[in-house]
Amino acid sequence: MKKFFVMAGVIVAVLLLSNCHTAKKTANKTTAAPTVAAVTYHSNIESLVANNCSPCHFPAKGGNKKPFDSYDAARANIDSMIARIELNPGDKRFMPFKRAKLSDTTINLFKQWRDSGAPQ
Repeated sequence: MKKFFVMAGVIVAVLLLSNCHTAKKTANKTTAAPTVAAVTYHSNIESLVANNCSPCHFPAKGGNKKPFDSYDAARANIDSMIARIELNPGDKRFMPFKRAKLSDTTINLFKQWRDSGAPQ
């Protein structure tokens, strides 16, 4: 009889304590989506354009192509820029000319900037 009460006590304790596990509590909570920093021209795009489109698209550096040296110029031409940087190096109109293809991460920054309304 004593063994029966001990075994019943152990089973009750296990059942009670199994509901106290922290993983179940956190799994039931609603988690907020991680915040993503906004992509802006001055914080992200300006340096990418300067590093990858210069000197050809910067008149101050001797470039004679369509200028991308300002926010307004980059914003007005973002669709064309994305279309050209997505091409492969062997394709006609590929950019950046005579350089390696930009990384997918870099291309996605341009897309995020455009899709968020091209904030300054």
